[in-house]
Amino acid sequence: MDTAAVSQDQVEQFARDGVVCVRGVFDPAEVARAEAAIEEVLRRPGDLALVASGEDDPGRFVEDFRRWTDVPGIEQLARHSRVPEIAAALLRSPRVRLYHDHVLVKEGRTAQRTPWHQDQPYYDVDGRGVSAWIPVDPVPAAGSLELLAGTHAGPWLMPRTFLTGEARWFPEGSLEELPDVEADRAAFDIRAYELEPGDAVFFDFLTVHGAPGFPFPGRRRVLSLRYLSDEARHAPRSWRTSPPFEELAGQLPAGAELDHPLFPVVWPR
Repeated sequence: MDTAAVSQDQVEQFARDGVVCVRGVFDPAEVARAEAAIEEVLRRPGDLALVASGEDDPGRFVEDFRRWTDVPGIEQLARHSRVPEIAAALLRSPRVRLYHDHVLVKEGRTAQRTPWHQDQPYYDVDGRGVSAWIPVDPVPAAGSLELLAGTHAGPWLMPRTFLTGEARWFPEGSLEELPDVEADRAAFDIRAYELEPGDAVFFDFLTVHGAPGFPFPGRRRVLSLRYLSDEARHAPRSWRTSPPFEELAGQLPAGAELDHPLFPVVWPR
């Protein structure tokens, strides 16, 4: 595996901790493209867009998913930036597929915290994957993504809805609950990074993560790109995944390689 996209130390850190920060993943032109793409998503929300903050929040937290197929700027970055190569190097996978994109925008003064969670239990795939969390605005550490190093080793923990805490995906009691990180933050190895536009935090699908509100005057606009290792396989669920891929019903059986136009091979090109 050619790890020229990142250092060997970064590859080893990712394997050990399930998270690594890579600076300057997007060049200035790509940051501008990502910013324009995010603004297009905000102007023209998709079917999966949602407001993830309460009506009484002094700010606003909005999300949208799976826009690469209709927002050319996202497709360009997801497929042709450095990110797929870095993802392959960190996963130590000879091939990676694009899984999906996720736009996250916290307006200034947003109080809503993104609760601690793992991404993997919400998905319809089994096997390793990596997310790249890439802001287009400066992000102070106090308003940045927070991750618990080492939690990528598992186990799967109970996924719940962010606003109401409901267990919609797995029956109550079927998975271990997330630890109460906020009750004793010093007991955990929490990683958070001050980020400049175009920096990226890469983390394993099983790494427990969350984020504070954004009690600052500016916005925190993020493009997150998710990739699948060569070992990833389709895992249809009996519930609606987040994001959903309902069009796969009857097309890919359980355990199948994700050989589908929705999941193009993006490395090697």
